Amino acid sequence: MTVINTNTGSLYAQQSMNTNSRSLATVMQQLSTGKRINNAVDDVAGLAISTRLTSQIKGLNQAVRNANDAISLIQTAEGSTEQVTNMLQRMRELAVQSSNDTNNDKDRGFLNGEFQQLKAEINRIGQNTQWNGSNILDGTGGNSVDGKFSFQIGANSQQTISIELPNMQTSVSSGLTLPDAGVTAGVATMDFTAYDASTTPSDYVGVTVQATVAGKAVQYQITQTDVDNAGTTNLSDAIAGGIETKLKAAFGSTGSYVVTHNASAGTLTVDPDTTNTGLAALTNGATGTAKATEIEGNLSSIGHSDVTSASTAYDALQSIDSALQTVNAKRSNMGALISRLQFASDNLSNVAAKATESRSRIEDTDYSIATTELAKRNIIQQAAQAMLAQANQAPQMVLQLLK
Repeated sequence: MTVINTNTGSLYAQQSMNTNSRSLATVMQQLSTGKRINNAVDDVAGLAISTRLTSQIKGLNQAVRNANDAISLIQTAEGSTEQVTNMLQRMRELAVQSSNDTNNDKDRGFLNGEFQQLKAEINRIGQNTQWNGSNILDGTGGNSVDGKFSFQIGANSQQTISIELPNMQTSVSSGLTLPDAGVTAGVATMDFTAYDASTTPSDYVGVTVQATVAGKAVQYQITQTDVDNAGTTNLSDAIAGGIETKLKAAFGSTGSYVVTHNASAGTLTVDPDTTNTGLAALTNGATGTAKATEIEGNLSSIGHSDVTSASTAYDALQSIDSALQTVNAKRSNMGALISRLQFASDNLSNVAAKATESRSRIEDTDYSIATTELAKRNIIQQAAQAMLAQANQAPQMVLQLLK
């Protein structure tokens, strides 16, 4: 059929050129970006798989960094406990020397001077050892502030490794807890024997008094300021005032809280005003005396030791041996976890490398295939252009019929 209004050959050539142009553009994009999948249309399933693999790879690489950070933290703690071990060994040496009766009281006083300084330094290490601005050897580290650290060693949730770092303090704190049932309009008594007025003021520093009233926790930290302002005779009264302040903060400042101290009985008495709406949960008739609960550091066994006499030096030897055993156990635990984290880090790096290799197979351009496809598409494009030119010349043949 000879027509001039519809050039079927030209249409076919144009369609082929358009299709080939899209394929040519795709190949050129793959070669220029280095990725086989640049848009979802390139490979729908492949895009989803590569995206998930990317999430895993990024998570695994961050987990490797997390593991290395954890190793650094634990190594810091273990390095401090190494120094604690060295000081305990020296303290043991002093205790053995003091046990010998060739020393008189004055000699033992000199030995005890060094002994107490070393003990104070061990306690200071426990209180002040930090990593990234956080204490790690005072029993307050970690997210829960209980000395327990959880390290995210994996790309997904709950893939963690945990450790409880030791509390290297030699001091002992006492927590005081009131009955959870509440406090009457009359009296609730807390055992305060540990804080009688005869105690040396410096011994109070760092001690925490804790109370729970109607389910609300009240805590008072004895500070150096309290010691300086209160002195030996009225320190306990200052503590009582501090607890009264904390009660007001917990239950409302509009209420009346009378906190008194009986030095001879060694007790604190709390008398809340139940007309305060903040104390509505308190139950009348619920009274009781709470017992002191010791919160001990891992080295509290040497907290009160000295070498001022042969007998105390002998006791100190036993305490130091116990402390050394404790430190050795904690250091062993830290060393074992460091080893575990190193293997975990190596495994994570290997998994990340394999996942990266898998992702590469899916989304990266294979240049051997792509360059071959480019050459093919270029030849087809040139051939299509030639055929389009021929198709466009075909209607001219109709003129021959009109002559």
